[in-house]
Formats: sequence, structure tokens, C-alpha cells
Amino acid sequence: MALLAPTGRRRAALALTLAWLLGGCSHGPKEPDIGDRQPQRIVSLDYCADQYVLRLADRQRILAVSPDAQRDFSYMRKRAAGLPTVRPVAEDVIVLKPDLVVRSYGGGPQAAAMFARAGVPVHGVGWAEDFPAILLTIRSTAKALGAAKEGERVAAEMRRRLKALWPTRTQGHPARRSALYMPPAGVTSGPGSLIHEMLVAAGLDNFQARPGWRTLPLERLAYEQPDLIAAAFFQSLTNHPSGWSPSRHPVAQSQLAERNVVPIKGAWTACGAWFLMDAVESLARAAGAPGRGGVR
Repeated sequence: MALLAPTGRRRAALALTLAWLLGGCSHGPKEPDIGDRQPQRIVSLDYCADQYVLRLADRQRILAVSPDAQRDFSYMRKRAAGLPTVRPVAEDVIVLKPDLVVRSYGGGPQAAAMFARAGVPVHGVGWAEDFPAILLTIRSTAKALGAAKEGERVAAEMRRRLKALWPTRTQGHPARRSALYMPPAGVTSGPGSLIHEMLVAAGLDNFQARPGWRTLPLERLAYEQPDLIAAAFFQSLTNHPSGWSPSRHPVAQSQLAERNVVPIKGAWTACGAWFLMDAVESLARAAGAPGRGGVR
């Protein structure tokens, strides 16, 4: 997936937020005006959209979810069991006669316009790069699904969990620890990303100070080490586990063997949603627990 530069992402997010708040002024397809109506034939096109549909919509109103809905990186995979799946192909979706399609990226960049031409309402699950954006996405998607009250409950619980961590985030003692996010693909993330916000919310300093997504800083790791390693996706070995990546370098492997490793389930961070709090809380607990670990 191509990623915008941090400044570009912020501008894009701001533009999308303003467009949503003002009712939309672009020439693209508009969000459906659901009002108080509850869609009864909902189709989800990708696993990020799946999470919101499975959490917020009644099961009997879900017509189909994406083929990835039961994969190990799908947080709501248990609720997806037994539901029909559909490929994110216009012909396959339209023949189901949905009254709402929910998507994040499924179907490609022209999907929303294509479904709009076919008269099928589409709700886009927004890209979130911080916690306020996640809360906005929860509320807007819940409204589109006709589940505004449930969406507010989910948002309120996320706010409560964040508030409970406030002392951890604000304490200024000199023992504040640093953490490096490391998945098998050998990349990490600095300021301007949801991963960075996750570390900060847990009361940690991000070891990667350079903005955006970058390869692991192997040269720096040879002489300077973080206190914690947030090891994501290693349990499922997704993100190109068979290919060479910087995470296989001896310097990176030594971090996994010698540092305090906090396993982060891939399902916790695969999408920007309320369940990111599982990762934040796991990191916050480890932030005060010195020691050594390893990915098992």
C-alpha cells in the first residue's frame, strides 16, 4: 500500500475531515444519507471494514464480509464464522443486491464511484492516524450502519481506557522508557503514524524519531538500543515472512533476544480501530517491567 508523506497524510486527513464535517463538496460520490434507517443487507469489502461491520451491525443484517474476515489478523474473526464472504469485485457484490457497501480500500480507488453509478450506497471507513480520528471513524461508521448508540458506547469505552492511562502518559520521571516497533517485514514507524501514537499513549518514547515509515535503523541499533521491542505479527508470521528483511539481520535478531520484547498481536494493529487499545495497554504494562524477553 502506497503511503503518503507525513505532511501529505495530515493534509489529506484534514481535508477528508473537513469534507465530512461540511457535508462534502467534492465531485466524487457522496456518503449515503442513512438518517434513522438501518441498512438490512450490508456487504463489507475488506478486513478493516469487516471489523466495524461485525462489531456494530446486527448479524442478521450482514449479507457478506470479505474473504479475510476470519484470518488471524482480523480482530473480529470469531464473529465472522458462518457468514458468507464475497470478493471485492463489482459484479459479485451487485448481484447480492446490498443496501449498503462498507469499505476501507476494498474494490480499489474507483469502487465508490462504480457502486454509486449502480445505485448502491457506499460508506468509506476513513484512514485514522491518531486516536481522535479513530473515535470519529467509529461514530461516522456506526451512524452509517444505523447503530449510532452502539457506536457511542464503543467510543466511550475507548475514551475511558485512554483516560485510565493518562498518568502513564504524563508522568515526567527520568525512567521513561523507549520502544521500537518491529514487524517481520523489517519496517518501523516514527512520528506521524498511528503506531507512534500507540507508543506515546502507552507512556513510551518512540525509538524511531524520524517521521513516517522506514526500514529498521540497523546501524543505529548497533550502538544504541531501545528499552522495549514492540514485536508485531511475529506470532502469525505475516508480512512476507519467507523473504529476507532487515528484521532477519543479526543486529535486529539480537534485539529480539536481548531486549524486553512485548508481543503485539497483528490483529491489534492491522486497522485503526478501538482494539488498538489492547496493544496500548499491553505496552503500558510492560513499560514499567524491566527484563529480557524473546518472541515465542
